[in-house]
Amino acid sequence: METLPFEIGETAHALRKAFDRLAVGLGVTRAQWKVLFKLTRKPGLRQVELADLLELEPITLCRIIDRLEEAELVERVRDPEDRRAWRLHVTRKAQPLVDKLQAIGADLVDQAFAGIDSKDIETTRKVLAQARENAGRCAAVNRASNQ
Repeated sequence: METLPFEIGETAHALRKAFDRLAVGLGVTRAQWKVLFKLTRKPGLRQVELADLLELEPITLCRIIDRLEEAELVERVRDPEDRRAWRLHVTRKAQPLVDKLQAIGADLVDQAFAGIDSKDIETTRKVLAQARENAGRCAAVNRASNQ
């Protein structure tokens, strides 16, 4: 059991590396495609929210957004509630790229999980969701006891 977190991490790493190899010709870095994916799923995030979700320092995300904005793949829109903040959106120009990235991701999932029974995949999803929930509760209890 003690190696299970390591195995989960190694599996995630192998999937990311495989995706990188498949997406290499599209001209975006891993950091950039992660931003595009997250903004496609959650349009209008503030930069600070996106940095938190991606576990990036705000200055690091700012540089990534600058490059994506220069390529006209992401746009910054002033937050109407806070003029100091920016809301981020994927542009129409980015949609064909996002579609290609999603197709690569779907193909990778098909290949990586080939031969694995769909019931086993669903069980794995449930187990991982429960582990994330448990870990989140553990971290919350630990924070509270440290205060």
